[in-house]
Amino acid sequence: MQPLVYQLFLIAAALVVGSFLGVVIQRLPAGRSVFVGRSHCDHCQAALGMRDLIPLASWLACRGRCRHCGAALGLFLPLVELGALGIAIWAVLAVPGWLAWPTACFGWALLTLGWIDQRTYLLPDAITLPLAAAGLLVAWFIDAGLIVDHIVGAVAGFLGLAVLARLYRAVRRREGLGGGDAKLFGALGAWVGWQGLPTVILYAAVSGLLWALAQHLRGEPLRLGRRLPFGPHLCLAGWLVWLYGPLLPG
Repeated sequence: MQPLVYQLFLIAAALVVGSFLGVVIQRLPAGRSVFVGRSHCDHCQAALGMRDLIPLASWLACRGRCRHCGAALGLFLPLVELGALGIAIWAVLAVPGWLAWPTACFGWALLTLGWIDQRTYLLPDAITLPLAAAGLLVAWFIDAGLIVDHIVGAVAGFLGLAVLARLYRAVRRREGLGGGDAKLFGALGAWVGWQGLPTVILYAAVSGLLWALAQHLRGEPLRLGRRLPFGPHLCLAGWLVWLYGPLLPG
């Protein structure tokens, strides 16, 4: 297969992947199997058939409503599917050759983690830990001579946020960063190496502040003790650093 065929196949597969990611986002935090059990309407509990599960097309054909009971299905699933498609296209445009595939998979994992954390304040180990292992594997294939930088990045990322979370807990007597954030930062270090970690944390902090400001402009009060998920901002930052590199390359 020629590189163009690989790229087109990746883009074509993205909507199907996005449909699966929607299932993961909904089921994994609830402790439900993502592979066993048929999908069903949340309103009437009717089992969904193949005609109901065609990515994006089924939602459009039914005008965003359940074919069985007519209840509105919401925008969640089409947004996840479009997000997965956007990541695939971005990966094809930003990185060369075979690397588009692991890049897209990286982006899909980050999309899933960020969405779950935004909804539930959880970053499941079932995604974060394999993501770290995948980062080291991809780094090995790109340049085995730099694998130490990525191992150091994984360890430093995890320990850095874990220590910061412990210090915050000791000073403020409450949780500030969860253990999932430290594991995610370590996984990002496995992908971008230790050199990319400062830029990741900078981008994530700026993204978090902009998000809080946007929420304030929408009328939500800014309070010092307000709980905000940090995972989505780490995911966005890690994606940007992976694609475009750190601000100060090592």
